[in-house]
Amino acid sequence: MELKSFAGMDCSVAQCLDAVGDRWSVLIMRDVFLGVSRFDSFHQRLGISRNILQIRLTKLVEAGLLDRVPYCEHPPRFEYRLTDKGRDLWTVITAMRQWGDQYAAPNGPPVVVTHKSCGHHDPLVLTCAHCGEQVGPRDVAATVEAHRGPVSVTKVVRT
Repeated sequence: MELKSFAGMDCSVAQCLDAVGDRWSVLIMRDVFLGVSRFDSFHQRLGISRNILQIRLTKLVEAGLLDRVPYCEHPPRFEYRLTDKGRDLWTVITAMRQWGDQYAAPNGPPVVVTHKSCGHHDPLVLTCAHCGEQVGPRDVAATVEAHRGPVSVTKVVRT
């Protein structure tokens, strides 16, 4: 089933979904962050059909999230490595994992992420790059840029 493309939509969330908006692509990216890099390893871990896996890996390479790097000539075999663009999805995947840990993991988190510098595995939080304060949905206001029209969003979350 071909998914609808959001390429023409002027929305950053839609553009992210266009790159990784299907379940397999998100799980492939999760596995890349866990150190998986080879086709057979993805296939074994995910239980995905080989043809769907190839299609999703090709899409992630074309989107500039992964690089396809040869590691064997005979037979030709490739590893999939994060690009800078792909690496920048880490916060998205982390947010999804933390949400799942809180709301969908009755036996506790299946994966524990530890900060190498301090050794703690507390949840990661978003902070303001300017002042360093923690930022949540009630702490921000969104404004549509002038070139996009006169619409202004002053309150993002209603509580």
